[in-house]
This record gives sequence, structure tokens and C-alpha cells, in this order.
Amino acid sequence: MPDRPLRTLFDALRRNVEIGVLVLLALAILAVWALAELTDEVLEGATRNLDRDLLLALRVPGDLSDPLGPPWLEEMGRDFTALGGTGVIAGVTLLAAGFFLVRRSLGSMLYLLAATGGGIALSSIGKEVFDRPRPDLVPHGALVYTASFPSGHSMMAAVAYLTLGVLIARVLPERRQKAYVLTVAILLTLIVGVSRVYLGVHWPTDVAAGWLAGAGWAVACLLVARLLARRGHIEPEVCEA
Repeated sequence: MPDRPLRTLFDALRRNVEIGVLVLLALAILAVWALAELTDEVLEGATRNLDRDLLLALRVPGDLSDPLGPPWLEEMGRDFTALGGTGVIAGVTLLAAGFFLVRRSLGSMLYLLAATGGGIALSSIGKEVFDRPRPDLVPHGALVYTASFPSGHSMMAAVAYLTLGVLIARVLPERRQKAYVLTVAILLTLIVGVSRVYLGVHWPTDVAAGWLAGAGWAVACLLVARLLARRGHIEPEVCEA
């Protein structure tokens, strides 16, 4: 089967805890490095033209107040962007915490709440530190009242959905279940970020920074989860037989 080498690699990583930890650590470091490089480029103004071109590409030529597509698509963009809002994120996190509660896994539930809450707090701190102005080229399609970099909705979506995804996937028994949960988490994260640019409330690099920060946080949380599981503080990862 064509996916057998990939499955063999994943099985080897699960069996060899040390190699798995190193791989996760490398991914977290890579995300932090990419975020640092992007932040440096943004602060130097090197991404200004790219941000401008991508933002304007989503507008009707000659009418910057009108996003591409029919009116229902703009309304759908607002629906998608709400998936990264504080209320929705809090609700989804509590529902996921309930999943571990009914499994009688108090340690995993508390870790999930701490990991998600910590990432959201980090997002708020980042906005205060960089204080980048919002795009002023086009009218905003959604209410905004905070700084632009990194995109709070994009980062909160990445932090919440990816962190929830990896923590839930690790206790599911089948590969298909794990793949489904992770795919949904990634799609939700991407949809929220794209909607922020489409509505004109964020520069594309704001969204990219939010994705990188959130992905790095999710990988770090998975790394810590594996270490806590080895000490018996949270549920061990379930592998398909």
C-alpha cells in the first residue's frame, strides 16, 4: 500500500519516545524561528507591498468597499470569522473539556483548559507589544477595536482548534479518527484566518503570524502532554493496534 512507509514511520516514532519528542521539539523551534523572521520583516516594512497587493486582490477593481463575490459570500465571511471570536473559542474549549470530563480524565481536562487559556493570553500580550495599526486601504467588514499584529482571531483559532485537536486525537484509538479531528482543526484555523483578510480587518502577514504562533503553541502543548503522560498526570496516547 502507498501509505505503508508513512505508517511505518509514525509507528516507529510512537514506539521510540525520545525520537518523537525530538521531532516535536524541532517543529516547535521551526515555528518560533519562522514567526521571528516574519515579525522582523514586518517591523522593517519589508512586507508592506505584499500585504497591500494581497489585500487589494480580494476587492472588486474600482470599488475597494466591495469584497470579491456576491453579498452572501461576505456574510459567510462574517460567520467564519466568528469561529475565532472569544465567545465561540471559550464555548468550544468548554465543550472539549466536557469530553475529557465524561471520560473521567480530570488531569487531561485541566491541562486542556490551561493550554488553551495560556495561548489566548499570549495572543493578547502580542497585540499589546507590537501595536500594529489595522489596514486602512479598505473599509472593515467586521467590528475591530484592538491592534492588528498578530491576528487575534487567527492565533486564537490556531491555539484553540489545533491544541484541542492534538489533545483529543491523541486519545482516539483509530488513525482515521485522529486524521479527521486534526483535519477539522486545521480547516477551521485556515478558514478563520482567510476570513480576516477577506473582510479587510487584517493584513495577510498578521494572519500568517497568528497561524505560526498558534501552531507552535499547539506543538509545544503536545510535547508537554507526552511528557506529562509518561509521568501519569494525564491520559497516555492511544495507538491503533
